[in-house]
Amino acid sequence: MRIILFSSRPYDRDSFLAADLPQGWQLQFQETRLGLQSVALAQHCEVVCAFINDDLSAPVLRRLAVGGTRLIALRSAGYNHVDLQAAQQLGLEVVRVPAYSPHAVAEHAAALILALNRRIHRAFNRTREGDFSLHGLTGFDLHGKQVGVIGCGSIGRVFVRIMAGFGCRVQVYDPSPVADLAQLGAQQVALDRLIESCDVISLHCPLNEASRHLIDAARLARMKRGVMLINTGRGALVDTPALIAALKSGQLGYLGLDVYEEEAELFFEDCSDRPLQDDVLARLLTFPNVIVTAHQAFLTHEALAAIATTTRDNIAAWAAGSPVNRLTPGP
Repeated sequence: MRIILFSSRPYDRDSFLAADLPQGWQLQFQETRLGLQSVALAQHCEVVCAFINDDLSAPVLRRLAVGGTRLIALRSAGYNHVDLQAAQQLGLEVVRVPAYSPHAVAEHAAALILALNRRIHRAFNRTREGDFSLHGLTGFDLHGKQVGVIGCGSIGRVFVRIMAGFGCRVQVYDPSPVADLAQLGAQQVALDRLIESCDVISLHCPLNEASRHLIDAARLARMKRGVMLINTGRGALVDTPALIAALKSGQLGYLGLDVYEEEAELFFEDCSDRPLQDDVLARLLTFPNVIVTAHQAFLTHEALAAIATTTRDNIAAWAAGSPVNRLTPGP
């Protein structure tokens, strides 16, 4: 069976080759992203293994089906980049990795909070230049602060436990009832209450039509002045130009992003030898109270191993005629 991995990096190769793959599987690793310009590379590959910034729109899926592809195996939990309706019409099965290491993403969100609060990024740059002054580095105690968690799936629940461990008062918004929240040290509240009352807000919800630009200018205006906002979910959960306006006015006091709505052309690439062409991102990077990481929250040894193992099992189950972790179009 021929399997091609698009958007693969050395760490992907290492984790997949260590995953005890069945005999007869031929893996082809491609660093290029999947799109109309690269889809020909998948010719005669039964399985296409794609990542979050690969293009799985209807035109690409049609080309894949014509070339002999029968399975799209996502190396991610998110699937907003896949046209599931077109895949079903073309007879393409789509499977995903519903969970890998929720600790990886939740801990990265906590790391962004701590770095922003205590100005670790600024202090690091100062001391390297011999500046050991403390002006402008004052933070706040997390203990006792109101922390809002939007989305309480597996990652959100781990993040709740981490923040409760700091002694924070944690509020959770999720469209579905969340069991055992009291045991986690949190309470479930309406979105409006969370938006208006929290000192720190962290996004851990999937991207869909209901959540696209969930955080917009109107909701930012209703937050506490100086609020900290963290997004390790999907870039389009926030309206980025609205973030810039809120940062300029001081309404938004801290911003930590591991995802960005227009990241596809930038993230996972080394663009250091040329001017940054994205004016919105370039503006964001000028603020001293903003930290942007390039979609690295998932990047731990444990998460990579889990992604490779689950993807292997997904492909094996499909080949055996009993697919698991399938995705189908919604109603």
